Amino acid sequence: MSSDPETAGALTEELVIEAREARRYRRPGRVVRIGDHLKREWQLYLMLLPTILWLLIFLYKPMYGLQIAFKDYSLFRGVSGSPWIGFEHFQTLFHNDQFLRALKNTVIISFYGLIFGFPIPIILALMFNEVLNQTFRKTAQTIVYLPHFISSVIIAGIVITAFSPSAGIVNTVLEWLGFDAVYFLTKPEWFRPIFVGTGIWQEAGFQSIVYLAAIAGVSPTLYESAVVDGASRWQMMWKITLPCILPTIIIMLIIRIGNMLEVSFEMIILLYQPATYQTADVVNTFIYRQGIQGGQYDLAAAAGLFNAVVAFVLVIGANTIARRYSRTSLW
Repeated sequence: MSSDPETAGALTEELVIEAREARRYRRPGRVVRIGDHLKREWQLYLMLLPTILWLLIFLYKPMYGLQIAFKDYSLFRGVSGSPWIGFEHFQTLFHNDQFLRALKNTVIISFYGLIFGFPIPIILALMFNEVLNQTFRKTAQTIVYLPHFISSVIIAGIVITAFSPSAGIVNTVLEWLGFDAVYFLTKPEWFRPIFVGTGIWQEAGFQSIVYLAAIAGVSPTLYESAVVDGASRWQMMWKITLPCILPTIIIMLIIRIGNMLEVSFEMIILLYQPATYQTADVVNTFIYRQGIQGGQYDLAAAAGLFNAVVAFVLVIGANTIARRYSRTSLW
């Protein structure tokens, strides 16, 4: 009987100590816990350090130069010495026919890429998932992945050669069928289909890896239950696989929408020419010509900032819509 009060006293003392520790580690003492975590997991943070430095040096530090979009920038005066002119460069952009044409082409090319290019990696992943022969599956995956690892310069060379009016395979086939040879890369109406098709061929296989990983995470018990219920492979794909990877599809769609104004700059530079500026010139090539070739760094910075702001708005909008109509979003 005498031990009961002692036990109760010991428990009370432990509770008091725990309450003190809890008060100690509330919000004001949060830094202490973060410091302890840094000491305990310092190896992981050391591995993360190069990535953090890369982000700070190459992504955040250049943001200081964005202010030249609002200044009459001079190389001799520098960023801080150049006079402030406000939104004058943006007004110039929206009265510039070349910029408006480039913006229109960017939206159209990105829209075509979204409509035709976004579903193809999903279809490829579903097709690979249905292949039972592992040797054939690995061979096919390797073939469709390879273009991603080829340099854009080589890809552009392949496209130029394939559509050459004299020795290109496309015109050779057309001549066999009785048609005249066409110099496709000098025709404005053909640039967009060729560019979008080349992008799909180069990237669709590699992008399908994300969806294959999502499919690999689907529980096998769902398929086993469907087989017991007599479902066909087609029904399992529509009723199990697609719904299970839908969150991944939504996330990738939000990212793709956010990158709509980021058309492949290198490929367009390699493929376009003055004859196709009408349909091939995009915002990034406009920035390249104005900033690098023309020396109008402030105007090019204004165009780049406009590009970034529109991309930010697109990401916010796509994420808000996805969160409202589904349970999946980036944040």
